[in-house]
Amino acid sequence: MPVQFMYCAEGSMSKNRCSTANEAKSPLSVLVLTRNEECNIRGCLESLTWTREVFVVDSESTDRTVEIAKSYGAKVLVHPFEGYSAQRNWALANLPFSYDWILVLDADERIPAQLSEQIAGVISDSKNDNLGFYLNRRFFFMGRWLKHGGLYPSWILRLFRREAGRFDNRLVNEHVVLTGKHGNLQKPFDHKDLRPLAEWVGRHNRYAELEAEEYLHESSGLAYPQAIPACFWGSQPERKRWTKLYVWNKLPLLIRPFLFFIRNYVLRGGFLDGKPGFIYHILWSFWYPFLVSAKVVEKIKNQEQAKGAVVVSGDVPAAARED
Repeated sequence: MPVQFMYCAEGSMSKNRCSTANEAKSPLSVLVLTRNEECNIRGCLESLTWTREVFVVDSESTDRTVEIAKSYGAKVLVHPFEGYSAQRNWALANLPFSYDWILVLDADERIPAQLSEQIAGVISDSKNDNLGFYLNRRFFFMGRWLKHGGLYPSWILRLFRREAGRFDNRLVNEHVVLTGKHGNLQKPFDHKDLRPLAEWVGRHNRYAELEAEEYLHESSGLAYPQAIPACFWGSQPERKRWTKLYVWNKLPLLIRPFLFFIRNYVLRGGFLDGKPGFIYHILWSFWYPFLVSAKVVEKIKNQEQAKGAVVVSGDVPAAARED
């Protein structure tokens, strides 16, 4: 069970003030996953003061993440990391959320005031029959909002009723699978990672390893259970999944990074975002997919060598093996 924290000091008058203040907030539970996020968690939690409940599930941070989260009154639980989807699904299944509506955020994301007003409005609307809402993300890099290059708008399902949403069982780039009707909220939320560039590179090296495994898994004709559908006419994530399966994965491995960079930086106007846009697209549109492709080539080569070793071993005569 997560550690419980009080938002107000002891005493009947303080408790009454705490109760009154909490009633004025939106009846919403927020889930934030962390791992060494002391640079980001403060800004995230400061953007959530309008909510009644925030859970932070920490993956054994070695910095001040937990300390900072507790200082903001978040309910903190340390749980060993099981994978991006598995960690979120574990939290959704096991945490004692007080409210039906759940907002899922990363520690480097913030909810601006205009979006908080929209969220408060839809979850309190008795006529709202949606079970979830897609939110539009604004991506900031080196202090600049990258408006072009395919980065905006970017729709992600982050707000949903607890019983209606679970994350698909993928290794990376996971999405919420919603069992019901959804809507869109127009006011965006912000992604602002304050960690140094070296952290970005290290993190995407880990993502590349997982994406390479996903590529080999999907290329073999296998599917992930409970994944969002690949649908060209569906939502933006469903279209992206369709494009990945039926277009991207069909391209030559070491050619597709060049095509991706041309599409994002040239055709989709990534060059309009100045120096930060140029740096980001070199890294995200070219270096990262090239790294994924290189890891796939390496894995295929290792698999072929392993098969060859098994064949050679199988060809050795029994008499020779006995010697």
